[in-house]
Amino acid sequence: MWIPTDNEKYGVVIAGFRGTVPHGLPLEVGDTVQILEKCDGWYRGFVLKSPSIKGIFPATYIHLKNANVKNKGQFETIIPTEDTVITEMTGTLREWGIMWKQLYVKNEGDLFHRLWHVMNELLDLRRQVLVGHLTHDRMKDVKRHITARLDWGNEQMGLDLVPRKEFSMVDPDEISVTELYKLMEHRHRKKDTPVPMSTHHLFLQMKSLMCANLGEELEVFFSIYDSRENHPVSERFFVKLNKNGLPKFPERMERQCTLFIDLGSSDLRKDIYIIVHIIRLGRMAAGEKKNTCNAQYRRPFGCAVLSIADLLQTERDTRDSKEDHMLKVYMCNTESEWYQIHENIIKKLNARYNLTSSNAGLSVALQLLHGDIDQIWREYPVLFTRGVAITRKLGFSDIIMPGDIRNDLYVTLERGEFEKGGKSVARNVDVTMYVLDSEGQILKDCISLGSGEIPVSEHHSFVLYHNNSPRWAEPLKLPIPVDKFRGAHIRLEFRHCSTKEKGEKKLFGFSFVPLMQEDGRTLPDGIHELLVHKCEENTSFQDPARYLKLQYCKGNLHGNSQPVKASKETFWISSFLCSTKLTQNGDLLDFLKWRAHPERICDILSKFKDIDGAEIVKFLQDTLDALFGILDENPQKYGLKVFDSLVHIINLLQDIKFQHFKPVMDTYIESHFAGALAYRDLIKVLKRYIDRSIEAERQEHIQDVLRAQEYIFKYIIHSRSLYTLATGGQNEEEFRSSIYELFQSVRYFLSIESQGSSIITQTQAVFLSSFPAVYSELLKLIDVREVANLVRDTLRSMPDVLHVEYSLEAVKLQCIAKTVESQLFTNPDSRCILLPVVLHHLHMHLQEQKDLIMCARILSTTFCLIKKDSSEITASEEVDTLVDSLLGVLLRTILEISNRSQPSGPTIRLQFQDVTGEFVACLLALLRQMTDKHYQQLLESFTSKDDLRDFLLQIFTVFKILIRPEMFPKDWTIMRLVTNNVIITTILYLSDALRKNFLNEGFDFKVWDSYFFLAVIFINQPCLQLEMFSPSKRKKVLEKYGDMRVMMGCEIFSMWQNLGEHKLQFIPGLIGPFLEVTLVPQADLRNVMIPIFHDMMDWEQRRTGNFKQVEAKLIDKLDSLMSEGKGDETYRELFNSILLKKIERETWRESGISLVATVTRLMERLLDYRDCMKVAEVDGKKIGCTVSLLNFYKTEINKEEMYIRYIHKLYDLHLKAQNFTEAAYTLLLYDELLEWSERPLREFLHYPMQTEWQRKEILHLTIIQNFDKGKCWENGIILCRELADQYESFYDYRNLSKMRMMEASFYDKIMDQQRLEPEFFRVGFYGKKFPFFLRNKEFVCRGHDYERLEAFQQRMLNEFPHAIAMQHANQPEETIFQADAQYLQIYAVIPIPDNHEILQKEAIPDHIKSFYRVNNIWRFRYDRPFHKGIKDKENEFKSLWVERTTLTLVQSLPGISRWFEVDRREVVEMSPLENAIEVLENKNQQLRTLITQCQSRQMQNINPLTMCLNGVIDAAVNGGLARYQEAFFVKDYILNHPEDGEKISRLRELMFEQAHILEYGLAVHEKFVPQDMRPLHKKLVDQFFVMKSRLGIQDFPGYARVSPIHLTNGSPRTCRNPTLGAISPDGARLVNRRSPLSYPAFNRYSSSSLSSQASAEVSNITGQSESSDEVFQMQASPSTSSLSSTHSASPNVTSSAPSSARGSPLLSDKHKHSRENTCLSPRERPCSAIYPISVEPVQQTLTQQIGDSCMPRSDPNLSAPEKVMNPTPSSWSLDSGKEARNCVPDSAKLVSPPVPPRPPHTGSPAKTYRSFSPQAFETPPANPRSPHKSSVQSLTPSPTDYQSLGPVYNSPVLSGSSSSGISSLSRGSVTETTLTDGTITCTLIGSEELIKRENGTFACMPPRYNLSEHGTGTSRRRAPLPHSLSVPPSAEPPALPPKPHVLRVHRSEGENRMDEILVRPRSQPRKVSQL
Repeated sequence: MWIPTDNEKYGVVIAGFRGTVPHGLPLEVGDTVQILEKCDGWYRGFVLKSPSIKGIFPATYIHLKNANVKNKGQFETIIPTEDTVITEMTGTLREWGIMWKQLYVKNEGDLFHRLWHVMNELLDLRRQVLVGHLTHDRMKDVKRHITARLDWGNEQMGLDLVPRKEFSMVDPDEISVTELYKLMEHRHRKKDTPVPMSTHHLFLQMKSLMCANLGEELEVFFSIYDSRENHPVSERFFVKLNKNGLPKFPERMERQCTLFIDLGSSDLRKDIYIIVHIIRLGRMAAGEKKNTCNAQYRRPFGCAVLSIADLLQTERDTRDSKEDHMLKVYMCNTESEWYQIHENIIKKLNARYNLTSSNAGLSVALQLLHGDIDQIWREYPVLFTRGVAITRKLGFSDIIMPGDIRNDLYVTLERGEFEKGGKSVARNVDVTMYVLDSEGQILKDCISLGSGEIPVSEHHSFVLYHNNSPRWAEPLKLPIPVDKFRGAHIRLEFRHCSTKEKGEKKLFGFSFVPLMQEDGRTLPDGIHELLVHKCEENTSFQDPARYLKLQYCKGNLHGNSQPVKASKETFWISSFLCSTKLTQNGDLLDFLKWRAHPERICDILSKFKDIDGAEIVKFLQDTLDALFGILDENPQKYGLKVFDSLVHIINLLQDIKFQHFKPVMDTYIESHFAGALAYRDLIKVLKRYIDRSIEAERQEHIQDVLRAQEYIFKYIIHSRSLYTLATGGQNEEEFRSSIYELFQSVRYFLSIESQGSSIITQTQAVFLSSFPAVYSELLKLIDVREVANLVRDTLRSMPDVLHVEYSLEAVKLQCIAKTVESQLFTNPDSRCILLPVVLHHLHMHLQEQKDLIMCARILSTTFCLIKKDSSEITASEEVDTLVDSLLGVLLRTILEISNRSQPSGPTIRLQFQDVTGEFVACLLALLRQMTDKHYQQLLESFTSKDDLRDFLLQIFTVFKILIRPEMFPKDWTIMRLVTNNVIITTILYLSDALRKNFLNEGFDFKVWDSYFFLAVIFINQPCLQLEMFSPSKRKKVLEKYGDMRVMMGCEIFSMWQNLGEHKLQFIPGLIGPFLEVTLVPQADLRNVMIPIFHDMMDWEQRRTGNFKQVEAKLIDKLDSLMSEGKGDETYRELFNSILLKKIERETWRESGISLVATVTRLMERLLDYRDCMKVAEVDGKKIGCTVSLLNFYKTEINKEEMYIRYIHKLYDLHLKAQNFTEAAYTLLLYDELLEWSERPLREFLHYPMQTEWQRKEILHLTIIQNFDKGKCWENGIILCRELADQYESFYDYRNLSKMRMMEASFYDKIMDQQRLEPEFFRVGFYGKKFPFFLRNKEFVCRGHDYERLEAFQQRMLNEFPHAIAMQHANQPEETIFQADAQYLQIYAVIPIPDNHEILQKEAIPDHIKSFYRVNNIWRFRYDRPFHKGIKDKENEFKSLWVERTTLTLVQSLPGISRWFEVDRREVVEMSPLENAIEVLENKNQQLRTLITQCQSRQMQNINPLTMCLNGVIDAAVNGGLARYQEAFFVKDYILNHPEDGEKISRLRELMFEQAHILEYGLAVHEKFVPQDMRPLHKKLVDQFFVMKSRLGIQDFPGYARVSPIHLTNGSPRTCRNPTLGAISPDGARLVNRRSPLSYPAFNRYSSSSLSSQASAEVSNITGQSESSDEVFQMQASPSTSSLSSTHSASPNVTSSAPSSARGSPLLSDKHKHSRENTCLSPRERPCSAIYPISVEPVQQTLTQQIGDSCMPRSDPNLSAPEKVMNPTPSSWSLDSGKEARNCVPDSAKLVSPPVPPRPPHTGSPAKTYRSFSPQAFETPPANPRSPHKSSVQSLTPSPTDYQSLGPVYNSPVLSGSSSSGISSLSRGSVTETTLTDGTITCTLIGSEELIKRENGTFACMPPRYNLSEHGTGTSRRRAPLPHSLSVPPSAEPPALPPKPHVLRVHRSEGENRMDEILVRPRSQPRKVSQL
């Protein structure tokens, strides 16, 4: 049975649990759990990080921990009882762990690794704390480290600043707001402004001396030198080096490293240097031979210098731990300059030194450390654990500590003057130094050469070679114990060092100096000139008394008992004493020994002030004892002077250098002071000075007395305590009376106002500044209330009026501040006495806005004390006083401070540098401590409504200021939450006052508006958006404060409901703010606030009958708010459902529902737009979403300004994506809104204020520029003309000229530059997961250049990574539409151009036509093959139908987007016969195109034509055409389908036409085929004739009449005949050569099959697209026949799915390779074959003229000569260099030949018609007829006619064959051919002649391998040929069929100019005013 737990409430998971049992709760190691119940070894509870998920888990997996339970029961809260630092660290580490992983994901490696190290350090420190073995000091140290790292990590991770007190987090509810602010400010100050360190230390490590030939040991001395003062700053650091230049003792780190300590900030300046002196130990001369002398001498080697400034710069640059430096070592030119070599180097006196001969370099490591030595010890423990020598400063540091004990005498061997001593050369002087005691014994280890090496007992100076006036300047330190100092002396022995072999050192003199004089004074500081006493080598110094009686220095007469012979030899030393025990001051010694000379006491006291302060503090206790001893001796006589001396000592301790000796004096007072009667004299003298201060002219001494009053009172109070203790409290009244009299004098002194003189004012200021220090002393003997009264009366005695002397007012306030901070104010009893006077002065200063910082400080302290120390009753009274005195003035102060202009500058002002924060904290503290009673009293205190109104406005304004984001630093979340809690509590109190006083007849709009505005910004604060917090942080906030947004929202709703009819005054003003509130993602808040909109609609409906204002405001604000990231899909649904539910009951329901629907649709689009804009790169989603939103603003809600804004957003997107054409169309939308007028327009977006004309001109130029970049020059030309007309109307000829030139350049670009024709793709977006503007819609997209289907599919899948590609092209089912997923359906579609008129005109070059084929396209088609009925296994083409889908868009492409939605789709079915006709038409068209390109030399090689011919001929030879014949020419089909008679005839015509085209193609191929391909050509010729023979095509049958092509089966085709064209062989010279990429469209889409026209349709169905490079790599062979090979059938014939489809409807495997599979994929059909281009009137006339005379005829009865006609000049000749013979009789008319070629797609139309006879224009045009109604047979297309067709494509359909079409016989008019001189010419035959010969036949010749061979005799049997291919026996090879010529008529002037077409996306919108 599950029972609630009592003690087992909290634990940590120690083993992972998967939770696989029923109701199991998964656990991870380290999780903390709260336990609710237990049962048989199981617990039930939850993980603290996920409290909403509860479950069971094993009890053994939990380690229980102690915890306190709050609110025990259902809503209990667990608080661990462990150390708060540990609790905080645990929670913080968990939070960091999540964020740490995100750092890795974001690739922030540096912070990732640093945080990882800090987390490991924290875990280690946590382990140390939990073990519990740390000492108290070590625990504090560890906690300090923990909190420092926690703060660092929180700052780095952007987390909140944590306020702490003694390393523990504080609870904001437990302390005052002012104290919380102080803690936050302290943490912030500590984080952002590190305290500058006043103490510095220099770490130095000696590494090595790099020298070429060293060979001797070295001594290296480092010191810090002040070049400004020319003296050393520090002692020396001494390192010994071995002969290799390395440290002699490498194992002793303290002998290699040192720390120069106690450097002040003044020591870190550019004229401070590190100097290095190097002494070698060896022979006299560095180059001496070994056998010269064996003695070792200390000799100068070199010097190096480094500036501290270089070190500081390195520290700033590198921020590294230690920096290595290489110092150059110099040597002086002469040894006599050695003593100042460092100065010469610093001054750069290059003539006096040079680099050492060995070019030595000294390697050292240096590092500057900052902080006191204890801090350095903590932060750099490694330095001290491994050993480091401490090198002190010379003398005391800047601050002398009482515990410092030093007794160092620094002696410097300066120089000497010696005689030659009978030598011819100067001496080599060696000085040996000893320190001896009074008995002559050498003091051991009392000479130190420097830190780093142990002291020695004797010291030998270095030797200067041959120098009788040597200058050493060698400093030494003598650490002599104090007890050895008296009687000690220094003896200096001088020896001459011989350079001979023996190397003897001969003694020739000595000097000495005592260290202490007989009167106890030590050797005075300074230079001492010592006498050199001559002596011999054997002189004995064992009895020092013998020489100590001698004179030791010049001028010294002490001890001169024996006369000394005058000596010329002298020796100079300098000395400096640094001792805390010895003194050199005689006056101080006299003072301390005053009892020896009692008669000199007055004189001694008079000289006391002249004694150095350092000497006094060294002997502070002795000095004080002497002073009070003198006072006890005779108080009346010496009392005043003793008092003055005591004041001098006290003020001495105020100096920063000696302030640390105050504890020494405090200790003296408490422990050693024994003057029980001194208080009387001290009070008397103090009162005397205060009384005299009113009249005294000189106030300096009085001011000194008043500065010392703190310690004077300490002596007074302690003296009285001693007296009371000794006498049992006698004379108490006398003491109190003297104290009261003293304070009476003080009050009188303070009440005096300065009359034109500031002397008294300064004295008053001095008293006030030190007066608060007296309180604590008075409290030791006097009751607290009495002291409070004394202080209150004293403070009240100051004048109330603010004094002219501002400094005094500041000091008064400082005195009050110290009073508030004193012990006196802490006591509630005394605080109630002092509080009124404190508040009185505060009020005065705040009214005048003076000393605000000090006022804020006083207030902060006051509120801290009231919160901490007061009982409930006392606190209530104090709060009453504070509210009455300060609330109003506090509000005014905050307002005035906030309204001040802030100083400008690049640095951001920190909050703690301003007093605003402190005053805000004071206000919050006051408001938080106010109760219901206080608020009631406050509101009742206002005498009028105006006063209450002003107060409410004032406090609402202040609250708005407090809510500002800049009020507190970003990471002060705790402070912000406290502030908001106080604000909402206050607002709840003030709401009642607002309702009671300012509603109904007393309504005040301003107050209510301020209230609502405050509430709105309160809810929208970033710090209250709990959704942005981490789960743990959110939980803490909710537990402590709840969701304050909901509380405020409920209050808003309540107040709104109370407004009644006054609501109308807030409509529409509050719509935007309330809408912003509802967008906050909090469900409860939304449920409360959204109904207000219904209320607004209702009230506006009542007033105006509509709610247009509500609608307009909602729409305007929605756009701006949602673009800021507010709102979501949940809000849209909630908004819609709540309002619709409310509106259902209203009479205006319909209009309300319409409004809600409009707003909801706008939200959908805005949400989609916002989601799309989150992606960095521009994609189709962004553009499509913007287009959707733009259209919505224009069409549905007609928001012009928003419409224009989104036009420019869309324009920017297009520019970024380099969609220049779309960008131009987009900007054109704005351009169309403007007119050419002078109406002024305001500044808008990036447009300046300008006229409408100017803006439209700018837009025009920008649009033209984008059309140019997008190669849409035709549209640019139209705009150029429009702009040119404007320039011309204003006679702006210069701009007109530029515009005309730009227009001309566009024409050149059209003709000269290449433009690629894009592909188009249909895309369906299915599923609810797509954005609204795409959901369940289909679009057609214009692809990028070179973008094929596969690339487009991949791009779409990249844009929608979660989408699923559908594997079929069928319409999806309803389940797909409703699925919660994304489905993409993509396949290619073919554009259907509308510009038939332009595309039909023969003379227009293809450069121009290509633009109209792919621009301004509204409709697209897509074909899907399928089998209807029973499938014929022998011949599948009998049942192969095609479903053709036509898509119509809402706008044409290109436009303002690369894709547009499909508006309408139409589906028709094409019969198998129509399919076959279209396939043949396409193949014939492809052949014409390739022949034309080859003939005009547009091909760089002939391979495409070769492979295409091979494919067609090979397919026909292998039986491909037979499949069509079997399917459609059989009797059964004709009988069953009588309506297809015309179509069957058309199919037969196309077969005949293909034969003619093949014949001519072989002729062209023969001319251009290279030599290595001749065998293939011959093979093709053979197969061509075999093809015809197998098909039974011997003669062309005659036709009496052929009925016109009229489709009766519903086929969409209206005419199968493309426009006829003419081509001249000369045209080849006029066509620019192109690269393979510049071929017509079929080359770009070519695939493994060369049936290029079909490729578009097949890729449409199958999704396949191949590279154009394959066109020239195919090898044609019979085996690749697409119609006859058993391997030719492709599954793509019946597949309609994209290339990625796997489930497409395919042919069965059984029939995949059947010969019957002879029909090509519908992809091979160009769009013009389905939607034909109507024939021009001229062509229709020609058709009527030809009639039946065009039928092929063959008459075998005619002789050959009769069959030969005179040739006519032909426009279609293989030999373009020669002119055809003009053999046409006059009666002959120019008619269309059977196989008319087309002109090339480039070239001049004039050149195309050059070779035609003028007779061609003689036939007048006939009336045109509709192709459907014409009774005349349509003309056969030209083999090169491709311009009028849609894009020509290639196909991979059947076995990769180059012929996917069916070779067929071609039907055409009868011609006769003649071959003369190898030139094939065409004879044009008149229509009458054709009629006469319709029954005749032509003789046939055997087939030739080369059509241009001469007709020579042969035994080959002649094969029957069609009439058009027959060759007369006596003639040359037959001429190719001539081109049918279209009679060209003159056009009107209007027709000569190409139509200007620029289709715009929509009709002209209305004008936008002022935009």
